[in-house]
Amino acid sequence: MKNSIQQIKFNNKRKDSQFDLTTFDAIFSKKDLDHTLTDFQQIDFYMLMMITAGKGMHTVDFTDYTLQEGSILSIRKDQIHKFFKNDVQGYVLLFTDTFLVHFFNEVEVFKSLQLFNELITSPKLQLNAPDFQITKNLIDEIASEYNQIKDEHSMSVIGSLLHILFRKIYRIKTFDNIVFSEKKYLSSFIQLQLLVENQCFKTKKVSDYASQMNISSKTVNTITNTIIHKSAKEFIDTVLTTQIKRLLINTRLSVKEIAFQSGFEESTNLYKFFKKNTSLTPEAFRKANQ
Repeated sequence: MKNSIQQIKFNNKRKDSQFDLTTFDAIFSKKDLDHTLTDFQQIDFYMLMMITAGKGMHTVDFTDYTLQEGSILSIRKDQIHKFFKNDVQGYVLLFTDTFLVHFFNEVEVFKSLQLFNELITSPKLQLNAPDFQITKNLIDEIASEYNQIKDEHSMSVIGSLLHILFRKIYRIKTFDNIVFSEKKYLSSFIQLQLLVENQCFKTKKVSDYASQMNISSKTVNTITNTIIHKSAKEFIDTVLTTQIKRLLINTRLSVKEIAFQSGFEESTNLYKFFKKNTSLTPEAFRKANQ
C-alpha cells in the first residue's frame, strides 16, 4: 500500500510573492506538476476556489462537496483535499500566513482565517446571483492585477482587494446567520482547537485541556457549545476522528499500530470509537479512500 496523502508546499514561480492565482483549466493543463491532483494532498497554505461555470465535486478532509456556478470553497492550511476531473471553470487563489500578516492587521488576519476554519463554518458557500457577480468582479480585478498589470503596486492592490473579498464573504455568511468574532469565547475556542489538534493522541480528557488553558472543564464545555454547538468531548472526538483518518490514509501502519499511536490501549477500543463516529470500520474507510 502506498502513502496516499501528498505533502504540498507553497511554490510560486514569482519568488517574491506569497500569493498566487490560477484557474482550474491552468491547473489541469500543467505538465510539470510533481503530484497527482486526483490523489489526496495536504497543503501548507490557504486555498480559495470560486466556480464560474460547470458542475463538479471536490473533497475536503474526506467530505465531498458538490460544485456549481457561484460555489466558493475554502481550504485551510494543513487540511487534506483532492480534485476530481470536473467539468468546472473558475479561479483558485492560494496564499500563505506570511501574505496575510504582511497586508492585514492582526484583527483582520484573525477574522479572515475564521472563513477557512471548517469547524466554525462549512468550507462551501453557495452565492446567489447578485453576490456571485460582485464576488466574481472582485476576483477578476485581482486576476488583472496579478496577470496583466504586475507593477510595483500590484501586490498591495491585491492585498486590499483580497481584504474586501474576505469582508464580502464574511458579510454574506453573517447574513446567513453565521456569526463569527462577535461570538463570545471565539478566541478561546481557537486556542482549544490548536491544543486538541496537536495533542489528541496524547490525551482525550477535557480536564487536561482545561488545565492547560487555566479554566474549568465546565467553561471548556461552554466554549464548544457556544461556538460549534457540541460538547467538549464531542469536539475532541471530531478532531480525533479526522486525525485517525489521516493515519489510515497516509501510512502503512496496521490498525493495531494506529490504535497504539493514537492513544488507544486496545485496537478493539479504536474499532468501537471509529465505527461509532464514521459508521465504518478502519479497514473499510482505508479501502474506500485508496
